[in-house]
Amino acid sequence: MIPITKPLLDESEALAAADVVRSGWLSQGAQVAGFEAEFAALVRAPYACAVSNCTTALHLALLAAGVGPGDEVITVSHSFIATANVIRQCGATPVFVDIDPVTFGLDPDALAAAVTARTRAILCVHQIGMPCDLVRILAIARAHGLPVIEDAACAIGSEIRMDGDWARIGAPHGDVACFSFHPRKVITTGEGGMLTTKHADWDRQFRLLRQHGMSVPDTVRHQASEVVFEEYPVSGFNYRMTDIQAAVGRRQLERLPDIVSRRRALAAAYAQMLADVPNVQPPIQPDWARSNWQSYCVRLPEWADQRLVMQAMLDRGVASRRGIMCSHLEEPYADQPRTSLPQSERAHRHSVLLPLYPQMTADVQSQVVQALQEALSAARGPARQVA
Repeated sequence: MIPITKPLLDESEALAAADVVRSGWLSQGAQVAGFEAEFAALVRAPYACAVSNCTTALHLALLAAGVGPGDEVITVSHSFIATANVIRQCGATPVFVDIDPVTFGLDPDALAAAVTARTRAILCVHQIGMPCDLVRILAIARAHGLPVIEDAACAIGSEIRMDGDWARIGAPHGDVACFSFHPRKVITTGEGGMLTTKHADWDRQFRLLRQHGMSVPDTVRHQASEVVFEEYPVSGFNYRMTDIQAAVGRRQLERLPDIVSRRRALAAAYAQMLADVPNVQPPIQPDWARSNWQSYCVRLPEWADQRLVMQAMLDRGVASRRGIMCSHLEEPYADQPRTSLPQSERAHRHSVLLPLYPQMTADVQSQVVQALQEALSAARGPARQVA
């Protein structure tokens, strides 16, 4: 079976985790601090704060932006449901707008039309590693005095051209960017997340809230030569990353340039191979974006049944995933006003993610493309072939 993805790990990560276990300090500590410093340097962010996963990162980002009950946050439905869920967890309402059909990112024109007096923030998504149009999104946000939160769960290593220069996603260009280290992402810590920001006060708030609102971290108390009593000035959360995870993450960061380079080479190879497959549209990368190709998403012809194509590929030993979900089609959001999101729904129902991981060989890629071609032929059927 060819899997949809596969993390790149070896003895280096195992030894890093083992060293933490032997140290006796397993929770948030020196390894987390080191991971934060190295991540900030990598993306050239003033501040980076590690947390338990990207969902908790998004939650803290919205809280720092002042989002609360009665507020609206403009975002896309075309994303993993956590993007919408964290808005509701703040007591606010997600306002779904459509996507750009090329990048799968938030459509700036739809964003501009959706801003109201109740809009408190904009939550854009760099979907499957492809940067969204931050230049236009930020211009709209600044015109209305709104903070911009980047859901960069999939975008570690991706780049965008801003003011003529290339910059890594996470610099950050908006107010805060949130990353995921889930095993399906480009690098992994098993679970884990990171917030990068240019605001010192936001970073302080992240660090306070991630550890129950504790005024003095346990690392400080542990190293103190005098007794220290902590205080809890605010109600916080347990959103901490462990030192075991951070130690693995630091090894993964060392691999990141090679991983992204390899994924880009594989994406280019896919594009060449798919040129010979009729009716399949490979992803398009704008000239102002450099994706990390966290996922490789192809559009199927309108007549092809997505599920049947995926099942036929699975029967041939190739795993795939449907196009990115749409939260507004899920039961928890059935009570929201029905919004017309044609591009989001079309991408969801007529796209398929193909396997992509650094260990792939040219032969494996050929098997994937052949399976897709055969699945489409089977889905078309004799009657359609005659037509």
